Amino acid sequence: MIGIAFTGSGKTLAFCLPLIMLALEEEKKLPFTRGEGPVGIILCPSRELASQTYENVLSWTEAMTRGGYPQLNTLLCIGGISMSDQSHVMTKGLHIVVATPGRLIDMLEKKRFNLNSCKFLCMDEADRMIDLGFEDDVRNIMSFFSRQRQTLLFSATMPRKIQDFAQQSLIKPVLVNVGRAGAANLDVLQVVEYVKQEAKMVYLLECLQKTAPPVIIFSENKNEVDDIHEYLLLKGVEAVAIHGSKTQEERQYAIKSFKSGAKDVMVASGVASKGLDFNDIQHVIIFTMPKEIEDYVHQIGRTGRSGKTGIATTFVNMNTPEQTLLDLKYLLMEAGQKVPPFLQSIEDPRAKQGGSLQGCSVCGGELLGHSVSNCPKLEDAARRTMASHRADAMGDGGY
Repeated sequence: MIGIAFTGSGKTLAFCLPLIMLALEEEKKLPFTRGEGPVGIILCPSRELASQTYENVLSWTEAMTRGGYPQLNTLLCIGGISMSDQSHVMTKGLHIVVATPGRLIDMLEKKRFNLNSCKFLCMDEADRMIDLGFEDDVRNIMSFFSRQRQTLLFSATMPRKIQDFAQQSLIKPVLVNVGRAGAANLDVLQVVEYVKQEAKMVYLLECLQKTAPPVIIFSENKNEVDDIHEYLLLKGVEAVAIHGSKTQEERQYAIKSFKSGAKDVMVASGVASKGLDFNDIQHVIIFTMPKEIEDYVHQIGRTGRSGKTGIATTFVNMNTPEQTLLDLKYLLMEAGQKVPPFLQSIEDPRAKQGGSLQGCSVCGGELLGHSVSNCPKLEDAARRTMASHRADAMGDGGY
């Protein structure tokens, strides 16, 4: 199955609940003993997202245990933590494993547990996983399965790379799409402002006054994240920073102190843009616009979660690629947001001579917020063609 839904819509519960029910069913039939399990694996692209999902699963299974159901054992399997700290879980039967690809492969190769009875594999933020180059690792993990499994891919966006991966890895997937894949969350007010490169830092302080904390600031560059963090600290702002080059302890401290309200601002690279859920974020500031529009959709999606509203302020200038600005313009138009004059004035080079084009050249304005390389209409046509070829090749065998 492929599950696509906008950011903050509750995808985690959608794939965790069936897994918990499956594990509970197996445990009630015959209790698990040491060396048995897991029943299912949830794969995450980052340690932070894995930790968050693990905590969610833990709170749900503990609530069920208090309600008189059998105890389910969940293992967190990520780099940067000692697995011996969880030896108490390893000595019992395992039901659920929440993991990042690298550490999971390490555990499987060392035969700390096996996937002989595993029948549920879920990839959360699947597009991020493929983006980060985990495709070979995921295929490696799949090779450890010895029985039929159910494979699920969940994300808020569906770029070309993940579609190609899904085509090769899934068999007749059911696509569940809530809204358009890659569309922005309509609960977020998107404000795009033209800010010169040298004026960004000073203007950032002004922007922080728009709403009460907590606020997240995104930048694609690790050095820029550190610079912003340092600047805010000098100005007396309670801020923390998180990016891929920081140690696991630093990353955990940053997330914990920000989630608890001890710190008002988090400066982050793309590592915090996918899947992470923070309470009551009213404002997201995108200091540097990401090149890919899908990353922008994920970043603004840190606010406006679970039905609440939020504001996303984005800084753009001459350094922002024109194609990125064009995609941003179409995304704002699709979401019914105000398009600033400098974005309105950008002409689409693919526009037909003498005519106006509101979307990509294939759609002719029917669908917005994407370039021709990932046009949903083109993809849908390609999918139908492939499906008909597959049906011809396989015959009508059904399930």
